[in-house]
Amino acid sequence: MTVQIRSFTDKNMSSLVKLLNEARKGSYEFVPFSEEKLRSQIKERVLKILVAEEEGEIIGSVAYNNGHWGEEIEWLCVRENPNRKHLENLLVREIEKHVKGEKIFTVVDAESPKINEWTERGYKPEGGLCHMIAKLDGSKPLPKVPEGTIISSLKPEEEKDFVEAVNAGFDHERLKQGVVQRWKSEWPPFSEEWIHIAKLDNKIVSVVVSRPDVKHNKFFGGKRGYLGPAATLSQHRGKNLASALTRRAMNALFEKGMSSVALYTTEQNVPSVTLLRRLGFEIGHRWKFMHKNLPQKR
Repeated sequence: MTVQIRSFTDKNMSSLVKLLNEARKGSYEFVPFSEEKLRSQIKERVLKILVAEEEGEIIGSVAYNNGHWGEEIEWLCVRENPNRKHLENLLVREIEKHVKGEKIFTVVDAESPKINEWTERGYKPEGGLCHMIAKLDGSKPLPKVPEGTIISSLKPEEEKDFVEAVNAGFDHERLKQGVVQRWKSEWPPFSEEWIHIAKLDNKIVSVVVSRPDVKHNKFFGGKRGYLGPAATLSQHRGKNLASALTRRAMNALFEKGMSSVALYTTEQNVPSVTLLRRLGFEIGHRWKFMHKNLPQKR
């Protein structure tokens, strides 16, 4: 039978949702896609999607994203059949043609045998991602910070300074003005109170954003909070600011009725992992980054 690999169209949405949910069923904390959710993700991440079609039926798909962290294969899934690996290899080769730079990566469960399949395609492991979780069982003292440091929640009129501090802390544009209002609509009951800042000489020098883990709580019936990555201006690192703000955020989440808190960090960010372990976090799950260098395009 002939398999056609072609671009995804919206009329394939229900078939793609079914395929993705079947492929990811049972994976770590997977929340099933709905058509609305997947359509939103495709638009937000500007995904390039290919599908493998056999006799009018979608039996496989691969998605590419040129996003914040680089050029990535967002997903690769083929319905289980004797030709699965062959079809997956075809889809990967086709999606690699859309790569603009010299490097592509994907993310695979650290314990998955599929790591070997990606290795056979020329991908090599380079670092990984950790999902870290801590129980919240009470408010605890904040680590000591330099004298004169003011630790508080963000005030509405400080959003511009907050955005500038985050972008400077990450050394690239990560946020834009208006982001707080968007978070309020996406993460109720989020407000400026959930944004924790450290100020020195009336300047924001470190930030940690907390929020309810909306997706997890809704699907799994949990009471879990979530922390974004700490952003600290380079000249103020090593002063316990991120530790203090993380602990403040954990205390605030506990006071709001959360029983646990989660975040993501890269395994190669040893200072972050060390800091988080001191605050009571443990690794809940690991993924490996699989990278491939591609020939330069003329």
